[in-house]
Amino acid sequence: MKIIDQSHPFYKPLWRRIAIVAVVAGWAAFEAFYTRDPFWMTIGGGVLVISLWTFLLAWPKNSSS
Repeated sequence: MKIIDQSHPFYKPLWRRIAIVAVVAGWAAFEAFYTRDPFWMTIGGGVLVISLWTFLLAWPKNSSS
């Protein structure tokens, strides 16, 4: 079972996928530089890695984004 359904039409535009990754990166940076709570830094970093992989690196190349 996948976390994100890559075939869903909401995720097709490239700008939406980049916006999602940017928001998650902002959250991870906030946790790392402002709160400095190791638990939430780990959660934010993990979600950032998953979103980078899912939305940008492993995205099907044959989809017309």
